[in-house]
Amino acid sequence: MQQYQHDLTQLDSAVALLNRAVAQKQPMEKQRGAFLAARRAWKRTEMLAEYYSPSTAKLLNGPALGEVEEFDQQQRVHAPEGLQVLETYFYPKAYPPGQQGQVLEQLAFVRSSLLSLHHAAETISTTDKHLFDAARLEVFRVMTLGISGFDTPASPGTVPEAAEALAAVQATLAPYRPQLLARQPHLATRLDSTFRAIQTFLGHHPDAANFDRLRFLVAYANPLSQQLWAAQQALGIPAFKEVRALRPDAASLFQADAFEVAAFAANTTARPTQQQINLGRQLFFDPVLSGNGSRSCASCHHPTRAFTDGQAKSVAFGGRGQVARNAPTLLNAALQRNQFHDGRVSFLEDQAAAVVANPTEMHGSLAVVARLLTRNSNYRRAFAAAFAAAPDSGVQEDQVKSALAAYLRSLISLNSPFDTYMRGEPEALGAAAQRGANVFLGKAKCATCHFLPLFNGTVPPGFERSEAEVLGTPAQASLHPRTLDRDLGRGGATGIRWQQHAFKTPTLRNVAVTAPYMHNGAYRSLEAVVDFYNQGGGAALGLRVPNQTLPSDKLHLTTQEKHDLITFLQALTDTTGLGHSAPRSLPQFPTELSWLNQRKVGGRY
Repeated sequence: MQQYQHDLTQLDSAVALLNRAVAQKQPMEKQRGAFLAARRAWKRTEMLAEYYSPSTAKLLNGPALGEVEEFDQQQRVHAPEGLQVLETYFYPKAYPPGQQGQVLEQLAFVRSSLLSLHHAAETISTTDKHLFDAARLEVFRVMTLGISGFDTPASPGTVPEAAEALAAVQATLAPYRPQLLARQPHLATRLDSTFRAIQTFLGHHPDAANFDRLRFLVAYANPLSQQLWAAQQALGIPAFKEVRALRPDAASLFQADAFEVAAFAANTTARPTQQQINLGRQLFFDPVLSGNGSRSCASCHHPTRAFTDGQAKSVAFGGRGQVARNAPTLLNAALQRNQFHDGRVSFLEDQAAAVVANPTEMHGSLAVVARLLTRNSNYRRAFAAAFAAAPDSGVQEDQVKSALAAYLRSLISLNSPFDTYMRGEPEALGAAAQRGANVFLGKAKCATCHFLPLFNGTVPPGFERSEAEVLGTPAQASLHPRTLDRDLGRGGATGIRWQQHAFKTPTLRNVAVTAPYMHNGAYRSLEAVVDFYNQGGGAALGLRVPNQTLPSDKLHLTTQEKHDLITFLQALTDTTGLGHSAPRSLPQFPTELSWLNQRKVGGRY
């Protein structure tokens, strides 16, 4: 903690030097150098600042985007502040002289936040368990946010900052080295070697534009996180027992069981039983949930299409028109903090209820469904067994929602060729896909919104929130001149003007088999989507999108880079065994409900 206080003091000194450079109107080269030095000093404190003071850390290093609190009826936009805002004054172009006052004002905000960190540090009481936990989370932060340029979108400091952050991890854990050396000398030596190798590799490849991020992940960062966990175990320091999205005992971001699905549920202590999952699977394919006994969840979410349907927008109930939005994949839907394209509900139970009740989707009623299922002896027994109820008790609405959610939480797909590659099988990813991974993580900036390892908008390493972005998606890609899609997205759900046309960042896992793309299915191929991003989104296409969060500058991807990027995206496919998802038959109803016995597994449309 003394070292942390020292590093905070060094950061304050670095910010003071930057303040002096700006106030004295020193040459821009010196001002930029002072800014990069301040950012490197921040990285020395990031591990413990993010761990113990996350709110203040966000003030210091949060995205340079305005925010509106969803409960604020006045819709006041909170202006961003901190190091990322300062970056916009120095990169990619230097600020004009007339903005000197604004830069100094931002520096005052930063120094105020630093004072808060100093005060908070004086009251921190840490333990061995806390420090190892913070260290591994910092490694994960570097792997997912740091090297992607998430907090350095314009400045060239990505690689040196990663080196500083990992040097701080090493310094924090250095006092444990003698004990580790005594208990497991080979592990201590290997860990020392890994830290040295990381600094050597980063030092030899400081240029962010040409940095081999995939090699860094595979050869250095992933082994480091695994060795830190091994060291913690060797020292007899247990992991926390709390339920987290990323399990406290996860040695690697890419291990098959790194994520705890229950952490994304309303009740983090109640895990679905296999009986509940099986029952939910039966219901998912049963049209009894719909208002006319003809449509099931699987009507729009086909297992063989990674639980999508291949349509821009699914056929509406009764065959009359289309639903409002594209049917998203349900694979890994459980690993995000909100549901639907506009993120209007938080939990899968609520999603299931909303879909059943929606007049254009299922046009049903959970109350009616519960009564019908109660009259089916097979379903009645199955619900009683799954929810430990009396054999003659009726089916409850909440049980229907819970069973469906249990099945959806079982649809975890984290075994793509990319995952296999990250787990130590180099032949799983070809040369083009490896190049594409570096395009994804680097030049194309995909990983600054589609975060590793889930490739959705759930922000690592805490995975506590799922982000939405304004891309400026056109109503139809083929129309000229293009028009902005009228769907207000998140803004329609919250009523916040600044969130209009914002949509949840979806997962890119299985994206090769889930066309068409975007909330409205506007783009029918990955090539078209990549070109849209390469152009700079809707604003760059001439659409009026004043709140677009996607940078509107061109990416300048070459033809080869586009091809490699798509090859990598195809390596995120994992649909193993999905062809056997549907049950062979559906439970039969008594004579008075015989009309339901004509229903088809998976629905008719």
